[in-house]
Amino acid sequence: MEQPKLYVVIPCYNEEQVLPITSKLFLEELTDLIRKEKISPDSRILFVNDGSKDRTWEIITQLSKQDEHFEGISQSRNRGHQNAVLAGLMEARDLSDITISIDCDGQDDITAMEAMVDAYHDGAEIVYGVRSKRITDSFFKRFTAQAFYKLMNWMGVESVYNHADYRLVSARVLQEFANFKEVNLFLRGMFPLVGFKSTCVYYERHERMAGESHYPLPKMLALAFDGITSLSIKPIRMITGMGISVSLISFIGVIWAVIRALTGHTVVGWTSTVCIVCFMGGIQLICLGVLGEYIGKIYLEVKARPRYIISERTYEEKHE
Repeated sequence: MEQPKLYVVIPCYNEEQVLPITSKLFLEELTDLIRKEKISPDSRILFVNDGSKDRTWEIITQLSKQDEHFEGISQSRNRGHQNAVLAGLMEARDLSDITISIDCDGQDDITAMEAMVDAYHDGAEIVYGVRSKRITDSFFKRFTAQAFYKLMNWMGVESVYNHADYRLVSARVLQEFANFKEVNLFLRGMFPLVGFKSTCVYYERHERMAGESHYPLPKMLALAFDGITSLSIKPIRMITGMGISVSLISFIGVIWAVIRALTGHTVVGWTSTVCIVCFMGGIQLICLGVLGEYIGKIYLEVKARPRYIISERTYEEKHE
């Protein structure tokens, strides 16, 4: 079987502390796969600098000069993790046979790449890296992450449980994925929509090797909300159902009030009236907020602005 050319796509944002450590591990794994003749000797490690404010791009440039297997591209500004991953995948689309996207922090098991490549040789076009255990996560993060995946499934979003952005994708899949023009990206929910034969590789998640996490709770919540509103209209249907339910309850309340008035009983209590008005006002504001979020996403999609802009490359463009 012909050896596939692999590109390992690694998004980086302010990773000057961990990059010198994990870059060696990535190179060791790549050279080991080349030595075992599972991938082509022309395989590469592609770092994507997501507008870092520290020495990340400088380190990437130095690495590319030290070893030909290291390459790098830099975005013109910080566009977020999902856009950085997309930029790397689209850059590698015409240069490789398969790509593996993985974070730079070393939490995902780098040695699981071999099992992913083996699964590709067995016929899989997409191989999802799935966390078998989250013992290194805090209870809060573990609980919220698992609740997030369950919520996504309940909302009708096709996603793989406990899978983030560690995956192998063939060039064939990337060519089809390029037709997805969404500006609001949630890659872990978009790739299952492409189809093709897929499988999972399970691994244990480690602690971050150095530096600080760039995904605090607000960013995690924002990503979760983006995923739901980008891939599901169930919240709008829930609003519709809530509106019908409240309308029915209100209609029953009106009938009850009329009957009480006809039988000579006065409906008393301004407190209950105020509570109901405030409750209804709160529901309406929440519904308007959800609808506004969808309208805002439509606004961004209609503008069709570029999802990323590559400002620098460590190599000659398209290897001419």
